[in-house]
Amino acid sequence: MKTEITELIENIPLDMLSASEQLQDLMADSIRAAGGWISFDKWMAQALYTPQLGYYSGLYGIGEGADFITAPEISPLFSQVVARQLLPVLSSLKLSADSELSILEFGAGSGVMAADILLELERCGELPQSYKIIELSAALRSRQQQTLKERAPHLLQRVEWLNELPEEPFNGVVIANEVMDAIPFERFVIRDGRAVALGVGLKCSADESGESEQCILALQENPAALLSPSLLSDNEIDEISVEGYSSELRPALSGWINSIADTLHSGMVLLLDYGYSRKEYYRPERSSGSLSCFYRHHQHTDALVIPGLQDITAHVDFTAVAEAADEAGLRVAGFSSQSYFLLAGGIAQLAEEELAKYGDDDLRQRLKVSQAIQQLTLPAQMGEVVKVMGLTKNVDLPETFTQHDILYTL
Repeated sequence: MKTEITELIENIPLDMLSASEQLQDLMADSIRAAGGWISFDKWMAQALYTPQLGYYSGLYGIGEGADFITAPEISPLFSQVVARQLLPVLSSLKLSADSELSILEFGAGSGVMAADILLELERCGELPQSYKIIELSAALRSRQQQTLKERAPHLLQRVEWLNELPEEPFNGVVIANEVMDAIPFERFVIRDGRAVALGVGLKCSADESGESEQCILALQENPAALLSPSLLSDNEIDEISVEGYSSELRPALSGWINSIADTLHSGMVLLLDYGYSRKEYYRPERSSGSLSCFYRHHQHTDALVIPGLQDITAHVDFTAVAEAADEAGLRVAGFSSQSYFLLAGGIAQLAEEELAKYGDDDLRQRLKVSQAIQQLTLPAQMGEVVKVMGLTKNVDLPETFTQHDILYTL
């Protein structure tokens, strides 16, 4: 009997399957070199970031017909609201800072968000001197450049591509939309009251001739690899005692936040991602964690199939983000759902202005705008599960951002 995953694999082009098999061979070599088992976060880093073969090398796509659609792809109204939320910060920094202002975006995807933010800031008379994009994939850089050439050719000269954060601290805004959920995470399972690490090993068997072994990747528990008591205590996981309960942890998140704090002299960090407070994240009922994989808009939980061809994510523990920010010297100034963030930022007004461009007979365009607003704001869509956090340094957060603040849930 065919499963959904089996059918997906059968429809994958042979050249893509070949690339995935090359990556699996590299993974198998890494596992053997490590003694037969590696932690899930190390395996995930290979699956997503191996040059030329990892998922984020640029083989994947964003948007219609690809693996997933992000909010900026749904409607330019999203990025326009983001831009308007940045206006008070940029205006304040312009008055107080004696250096140029910059916006820095992590992983700009297709480049649509960068283009739409720049166009909206231009309309509002608050263009920064530079817009920096941290992007490791040459393929995605090329796509971003093409998008900007098509949508905002006169602003392309302001855009700079980087491989890492700038060495010199800058004044401005850092944006990370659906970035944290792709930071590699550890997985664990509760066995006899202990948090045992889940990782990846090899399951080998003799081939039909019996002369050689065939090995496949396999999710394996490692009783010798226990999560440290301090890590469990810090994340309140030590209170979980449900046998077989499994979930995720992101120790690497704090280092990422700290690096941002070091490079931002004054300004705001805007984080948008799927996630929960810690209390919500580790509810007993969420006994399998939040790991999700995406291939051509098909969502499933088998992370080990077709590595390099599918996205692998897990929701974000925003309590951990807030703690890391506080330790790094950033002020956790606001926390909201995407729905409230967009509504407070004026998306309804922007939608009315957009609808006014179309006549009553242009039902197709009017319906498209309406559907986009629903997808971005309704609780059953992205409105509640996507959260928005604002971190600040030597600047105040826009008042509209804090109108529906839910910091108390952290």
